[in-house]
Amino acid sequence: MSSSVRLLPVPALSATAPYAYLATVEPSTRLVYTAGACPLDADGNTVAPGDYAAQARQVMANLETALGAAGATLADVVKSTVYVASSQQADLVATWEVVRDAFGDHDAPSTLLGVAVLGYDDQLVEVEAVAAVPAG
Repeated sequence: MSSSVRLLPVPALSATAPYAYLATVEPSTRLVYTAGACPLDADGNTVAPGDYAAQARQVMANLETALGAAGATLADVVKSTVYVASSQQADLVATWEVVRDAFGDHDAPSTLLGVAVLGYDDQLVEVEAVAAVPAG
C-alpha cells in the first residue's frame, strides 16, 4: 500500500465487504483522478466483445498505464468505481473478481455498479479511480 494512503476498517459495519470502508490520504499528498478506463486496445478497438472478465483485464491494464503516467500505481488508489453494463449480478461478480485480483492486497474502497450502457460499441466494463501520491 502507498505510504500516502491509509485504509480503514469500520468495525461497526459488516466485515463481509471485501474492501476497506474508508481511506484517508496524508497531508502533502497529490491526488490523481482518472477518467474511466475502457476496454480499448492501442488502436482504439473494444477488446473481447461479450466477455466481462477479458474486458475487465484490459480495463485494469489501461488503468495501470494511466496511473503510471502520473507516477501512481494501483497501490496508490484511494477509491475506485467499477461500472458494468449488465443487470445480472453474475456479470458484476465476474468483473469484480478480475478487478479485485488486479488490486491484490490493496483493498481500497470501491463502488460496483450495474448500468444500462457504456460509451463504446460492445463495451461492458469501465473503471475510474482516485489515487494519492506524495507531493513533489
